[in-house]
Amino acid sequence: MDGVNLGHAASLWVGLHLLLLLVLSALVVRQRQKHKILLGDEGVPQVAQAVRAFGNATEYVPAGLAGLIVLDVASQSPLLVHIAGAILFAGRVIHAVGLSTSGGASIARSIGMTLTWLAYVFLIAATLFTAIV
Repeated sequence: MDGVNLGHAASLWVGLHLLLLLVLSALVVRQRQKHKILLGDEGVPQVAQAVRAFGNATEYVPAGLAGLIVLDVASQSPLLVHIAGAILFAGRVIHAVGLSTSGGASIARSIGMTLTWLAYVFLIAATLFTAIV
């Protein structure tokens, strides 16, 4: 690769994940305004769920994006970046929906975490392979 498009594939996934984080943050604000809560969740389940959906995304998204960016900057195939990005994004969206709609265990939360971990395993293998080869 000539270096001109470094980061191009990852930029799609960074943008989409930032949009997801913005939406989840807005949902927290909406729930806090609705329930007149300035800080924390005051024991209101809907606020707690919105806070955790945003919090969980902020816990998993940055490391995943770092992996995508490393692959892209290391001139790996854009297809690899897009596969990992799509799996991570799908996992994060599905998990956020599951967590936002249910405070307990749910199929969506399980699928979302499974996809997130699958993306992590894929990124771990691809970045280590990139470092070794």
